[in-house]
Amino acid sequence: MSVDVFAADEQSDWGIDLERWSALAKAALIDEGVRGVAEVSLIFADEAAIADLHEQFLGQSGPTDVLSFPIDTDPEPSGRVPDAGGSGPGEAPAPEIPQLVGDIVICPAVAARNAQLHEVSLEDEVALLVVHGVLHLRGWDHVVDEEAERMEARERELLTRHYRARPS
Repeated sequence: MSVDVFAADEQSDWGIDLERWSALAKAALIDEGVRGVAEVSLIFADEAAIADLHEQFLGQSGPTDVLSFPIDTDPEPSGRVPDAGGSGPGEAPAPEIPQLVGDIVICPAVAARNAQLHEVSLEDEVALLVVHGVLHLRGWDHVVDEEAERMEARERELLTRHYRARPS
């Protein structure tokens, strides 16, 4: 039983350490209560690809730094389901079906511009975007000021615990 983060670098503008960002996403997911067999995709995309997604799913033009696409909101029930078929007692247990938590898409080129604007490193900005994306997958939002403050506080907690505590 594990939380798996499948990472892909589909851009060529910036070098991306997929293992580092996958580990951060996994740690944040576990802290956010993801248990059992679960899967998340973490994709680093170029500006054209993320702009297309931004337009298609949010109706907004131009590239953005991060998009999150939650898939399953609740894991499937565990235990035997009588109406699911099978021969009954003595039958080998079916493999656990993974909870598909969702996809996170990050654009390093936009992240680099944001990092420069906020006077932080690209690594710090990407770490924030990974955690921000995970929180969106888990239902956090920042539309209302109060929600934004709570989400930012949680981002700081997760970054302190899983990113800043480790040497870069």
